[in-house]
Amino acid sequence: MTGKLSGQARALRARQWVDAFTVLLAIIFIAVAWPTLHLTHKVPAAAAPFIAGFAAFPILLLRVNPLLGWAVSAGSALLIALAVPHQPGNAIPFQVIHILALFALVFAVAVRAPIRMVAVVWVATSLLFATTMAQTGDSFAEAGFGWPLAITGLVVFGLLIRWVAVSRQALLKSEEETELERARRAILEEKARIARDLHDVVAHHMSMVVVQAQTAPYRISGLSPDARAEFESIGTGARAALNEIRGMLGVLRSDGQLPEHAPQPSAADVPNLLEGAQRAGVPITWTVDGQLDTVPDTTGLALYRIVQESLANASRHAPGAAVRVRIACGADLTLEVSNDRSIAARPGEHSGTSGSGIAGMQTRAAAVGGVLTAEPRPDGGFTVHARLPLAMLIPVTSDR
Repeated sequence: MTGKLSGQARALRARQWVDAFTVLLAIIFIAVAWPTLHLTHKVPAAAAPFIAGFAAFPILLLRVNPLLGWAVSAGSALLIALAVPHQPGNAIPFQVIHILALFALVFAVAVRAPIRMVAVVWVATSLLFATTMAQTGDSFAEAGFGWPLAITGLVVFGLLIRWVAVSRQALLKSEEETELERARRAILEEKARIARDLHDVVAHHMSMVVVQAQTAPYRISGLSPDARAEFESIGTGARAALNEIRGMLGVLRSDGQLPEHAPQPSAADVPNLLEGAQRAGVPITWTVDGQLDTVPDTTGLALYRIVQESLANASRHAPGAAVRVRIACGADLTLEVSNDRSIAARPGEHSGTSGSGIAGMQTRAAAVGGVLTAEPRPDGGFTVHARLPLAMLIPVTSDR
């Protein structure tokens, strides 16, 4: 950002210097053209400043609008050549200052104007000099196509300068894109390193939890059936969490192991999720109407995550409260997760949350074209209701 600002400041200073030089040049041109006009042309004293002004002042448009400046200068040169008589012995139909200003404007047009306008300016200026100089018997014109060749060389030189400037801008843009790509690669490498570190730390500890839960019935004697079931539930939940963590950390990786290559939960996995919550001690009941294995993958993933977040919210904000889940597969997939008021809650309180979980569920539902509402009930409970489409809506277009 600092380099970009410094470049803009340098460009602004360069434009200011060009403007100052142009004003100085115009002052010099008018200071020379006005006093010497009577030496080359027969003009009244009152008209002299205007004719000299047409010769000198169009150069003020050199940077602002060179095409307009050329039009004014070339038009006034043609008018002066046709309407203003020149002194005997003067072979040039307009002043040398006028020629210098016109040449400078032609060069500026070749550098900055559209190519089509450059061609128009080149042809028109060549014709202007060829016709007006030939009428006066100028030796340079009599030598052949001298003036048009000089103008052609000036235009070609301006186009070369233009090509160099365009090439330099393209090179600077390429260098900037290279810097951005280098920074992007550095970010991806850092994300991959963080992902590897997180995976090593989290996977190690989660694996230890799984091993301890699985071996506890063999290491500890005298465990009751409930304790064994609890250890089994802990192991199952830890393995599921470990798999999800590995999938999510894949987002940070840049070494080709993309998260979309890892298996994602589907609607058919929702019953296992509910059974896991029940084994963990959540007083939950559920009903499923329809075949969950026919639900599309994207909708099934959204359903799984919404149920998962709803159960987490119910366990966190209404511990010990009964939870009811109802899933129905019809024209659309409908989901309702409701929980009673927490046993520890005071009358008038509800078990909702103002965190970002509800917003995340609504985002997931909207991503597949569905809607989700979550609101407290008058009895202190909370209900999450979602409707997810089972088919993608394809817009129908008519050929007419």
